[in-house]
Amino acid sequence: MLSLVAHLARGIHVGWVMAREGALAFVDAAELPPHLRLVLRLGRKLERPGLGPGRLPAALTRLGPSYVKFGQFLATRPDIVGMAAARDLERLQDRVPPFPQAVAVATLEGTLGKPLSELFTSFSEPIAAASIAQVHKAHLREPDGTERVVAVKIMRPGVRERFARDIQAMRFMARVVEALRPEAERLRPREVVETLARSVAMEMDLRLEAAALSELAENIKDDTEFRVPQPVWELTGRDVLASEWIDGIRLNDREAIVAAGHDAAALGRTVIQSFLRHAIRDGFFHADMHPGNLFVDPAGRLVAVDFGIMGRLGLKERRFLAEILLGFILRDYRRVAEVHFEAGYVPSHHSVDDFAQAIRAIGEPIHQRRADEISMAKVLTLLFDVTALFDMSTRTELVMLQKTMVVVEGVARSLDPRLDMWTTAEPVVRSWLARNLGPIGRADQARRAVLTLADVVADVPDLAQRAKRVLVRLDEEGLREVSRVERRIRIETRRMVWSTLAWWVIAGSLVAIALR
Repeated sequence: MLSLVAHLARGIHVGWVMAREGALAFVDAAELPPHLRLVLRLGRKLERPGLGPGRLPAALTRLGPSYVKFGQFLATRPDIVGMAAARDLERLQDRVPPFPQAVAVATLEGTLGKPLSELFTSFSEPIAAASIAQVHKAHLREPDGTERVVAVKIMRPGVRERFARDIQAMRFMARVVEALRPEAERLRPREVVETLARSVAMEMDLRLEAAALSELAENIKDDTEFRVPQPVWELTGRDVLASEWIDGIRLNDREAIVAAGHDAAALGRTVIQSFLRHAIRDGFFHADMHPGNLFVDPAGRLVAVDFGIMGRLGLKERRFLAEILLGFILRDYRRVAEVHFEAGYVPSHHSVDDFAQAIRAIGEPIHQRRADEISMAKVLTLLFDVTALFDMSTRTELVMLQKTMVVVEGVARSLDPRLDMWTTAEPVVRSWLARNLGPIGRADQARRAVLTLADVVADVPDLAQRAKRVLVRLDEEGLREVSRVERRIRIETRRMVWSTLAWWVIAGSLVAIALR
């Protein structure tokens, strides 16, 4: 009961701050039932005067680090908050004052079990601070005497407890949203909160971020245009992550990139193609590829940092994505519609032809414009509208990928304003489809099927023995259960007989007394 009151109080506080900062302006009253429209009108009356753009970021920043992280996550979910709110949330900066150097050093020494002087020859003040961790620049001496520069990420103290408390409140508010507006279930607010909870839980253990960094490095070891820093495992723990220091130019500084002699247009193509390779080829991609996390090194290679938010796609989702992109490129809207149905994303009671018609309404306007004028954000807005009409359930991993693609496109276009995203994407998409759906892919699928069948055949004797043991156990338990039931019936029958006789005796005695 106390926790319910606490969650309710936090929910009221969140609502109050959102109303005061004007964040309710993004809610479409036309989509609300009458009783919620009244609540919205009352909430809008609480807005502070003179509010400008950036209302959602201001509100979430006031609410604290957990809500800043939630806002960043919702920026990847325009299907829930709408494109206008998603664009506003993209302004949200996860920048907070750094915590004291002494606290950082204590966390470092407690995690790694050694004094600072034995770990590094120098350790800077924080150079960047966010809601979960902050980063320091450090130097260490290798066994051969050479000096190495590393980036050291240190977890903010008390952050786990604060996030755990706020996530519980968010779970409560998600249940309230579903109760007040049942049609919101299609958007799965509770699943959204759980996805955020899992994402934050991964970010809260820096060993897992190091593992993500290592996995991505392994996937791209043969790629010549993209690289990631190497983690320093012996200096990494739950609250500390050390990795190679990156000297480079941020991708949002185009003038510096050009001045350094790099080809900005080629870098734009590399951004798009690298992201698609990671997503479609590997099924594992950096889901926070904003310009602050991307550099170009002196050799002209693209370098990504900060691997707290990663995305995964299974083979089914990768095939879906590749065929969707190729379908739009080739204007094969029927195939795009069929892919949705084959994947089970659109309920079968809908018409493929009707869905293809709706997809055509998205695709044709694209091909009527110059390639450099095509906005992926516009395509996504229309796609979300169409999927809602056809009862398509939200696919969290696909929406995150699509939104990341919009961010990646924005980064690439900042380098080359005339970039043709579709022409740039086509080689990567065609290569993957040819490899996985062509003769080589079919042969590989057949090989995997044969190996799976061989494993099953090899396991048949063991499976048969286990099945026999289970059946015998079930049979024995069934017989015992039957015996218990029969015994219970006999006991109940005797009880009923004796009860009936007792009532007759009592009734006879009462009659005898009455006659006497």
